[in-house]
Amino acid sequence: MRCGYFEAGVCRSCTLLAQPYPEQVDAQTQHVRTVLGDPAGVTWLPTVVSAEAGFRNKAKMVVAGTVDAPTLGILDAHGHGVDLQGCPLYPAAVSSSFAPLAAFVTRARLVPYDVPTRTGELKHVLVTGSPDGELMVRFVLRSTEALARIRKHLPWLQAELPHVVVASVNVQPAHAAVLEGDREILLTERETLRMRVNGLDLHLRPRSFFQTNTEVAATLYRQAVAWADEARVASAWDLYCGVGGFALHLARPGRDVVGVESSAEAVASAEQTAREAGLPGTRFLAGDATAFALGAAGVPDLVVVNPPRRGLGEPLSRWLEASGVPRVLYSSCHAGSLARDLAHMPSLRLVRAQVLDMFPHTRHHEVLTLLERT
Repeated sequence: MRCGYFEAGVCRSCTLLAQPYPEQVDAQTQHVRTVLGDPAGVTWLPTVVSAEAGFRNKAKMVVAGTVDAPTLGILDAHGHGVDLQGCPLYPAAVSSSFAPLAAFVTRARLVPYDVPTRTGELKHVLVTGSPDGELMVRFVLRSTEALARIRKHLPWLQAELPHVVVASVNVQPAHAAVLEGDREILLTERETLRMRVNGLDLHLRPRSFFQTNTEVAATLYRQAVAWADEARVASAWDLYCGVGGFALHLARPGRDVVGVESSAEAVASAEQTAREAGLPGTRFLAGDATAFALGAAGVPDLVVVNPPRRGLGEPLSRWLEASGVPRVLYSSCHAGSLARDLAHMPSLRLVRAQVLDMFPHTRHHEVLTLLERT
């Protein structure tokens, strides 16, 4: 992938871009295997590669500059805006929204937040694109001062970008490196963006997490289902289930699936998909994954875990070790935390693994592992 911003030295977010993509993938795979100790007897499936450009379904654009000349992109070392509207990481549906959104900033007189002086209102514009080309747009503001103007001019934006089906304002008042706040104000009748993955319409609400690479995520879910079906599991838990990606893919007649997620918004999304798809034997709970597991009376045939970068942590890892659960599917975005968790689960042996290049041109990775009790 060629990128003028990288070549000009104005953006180095894709740290590995100068390295040929096949070499990036090989190095990433070797890194994961090394961190995990490259244990004997593990079947490593071929690494799943990504498109080199146009693969990111979500753009997190910092807004800077002025009302009449806003920049959408990142900040430089001095806190000034660097415009990246031509970034090649995004699909056409997302990248084509940047110019109208910049014009909307001017039309609605949304003063960009200036980090050095701590003045202004608009901090970020967050754009998510679905496989069908629909868009969700979120404006992250310091306060609700500009809310009325956004409502007033939103019809203009919808005319310019008719594929915007969900729009909202997020309020993040703190002067801190925090992307979004706790308060979300919906501006459209539609509440969710439909993310069609492997024939399932996963519903994404404004503050819900979803993998940034839709095509690679689809492969991740298919592989997890293949391993579960091969083992003929009759019951499964999906801890840290998010909008239900793993749980909803695992749903089958005769299989009981429970998803647990701390975000009530994500649970509502998962429940909506289950209802619309008529998926049997699925239920979702809003709560802490560790507390749910520690308080359960029994264990299923399979536990799926997809924790944040910090991993499961010792309490849940040790519970899995002692629980007697016969197999675990662990999807990790950080091999180091995965290795730490595995050290607490010596009876659950790593038997299969696959690296998925969810984040090309960076050192980030996703690895799906199958653990079976010895």
